[in-house]
Amino acid sequence: MSNRLTQIATRTGDDGTTGLGDGQRVGKDHRRVAAMGDVDELNSSLGVLLAEPLPEEVRELLVTIQHELFNLGGELSIPGTSLVKPEAVTALDAALARHNATLPRLVEFVLPGGTRSAALAHVSRTIARRAERALVTLGTAEPVNEAPRQYLNRLSDLLFVLARVLNRANLDGLGGDDVYWHSERLARSRQP
Repeated sequence: MSNRLTQIATRTGDDGTTGLGDGQRVGKDHRRVAAMGDVDELNSSLGVLLAEPLPEEVRELLVTIQHELFNLGGELSIPGTSLVKPEAVTALDAALARHNATLPRLVEFVLPGGTRSAALAHVSRTIARRAERALVTLGTAEPVNEAPRQYLNRLSDLLFVLARVLNRANLDGLGGDDVYWHSERLARSRQP
């Protein structure tokens, strides 16, 4: 790999194409490239979140997720390969259940916000949803393995839960509760 990364500016993409891991060249607007870009953006957004003060368990989980997203990008860059395993989805399910069990039941929709780390988790959640949509779009034209799509679906759910966890972590002295949507329907239902 070190030999492949010695020259970053190759100029081979100046014509609007890019190389996949199997050597084929496709347009930079290709569905596969769009999905790869969304997964890369998601991984980068998690890097920004990891720059924040976080509970150690959350930090370790996010680092593991970053490695798995790199696997997902690799799988997308080499059509026909399988790098994201069903066990990765199972691990996200377990983390989701573990963290969700620590939270109070939701009675209203949550707005993205609260602490900075929670807000960044919400941004990553929305990018995960976009990456999932890009993978579904790619799947309408080419075969796509189930595990990567399932992984992104679970990851967006987990990031929602982690945002709630981070709002309560109080690592920066600003922790507390989620930011709730002020629903007129809910307000009416609470009136005597």
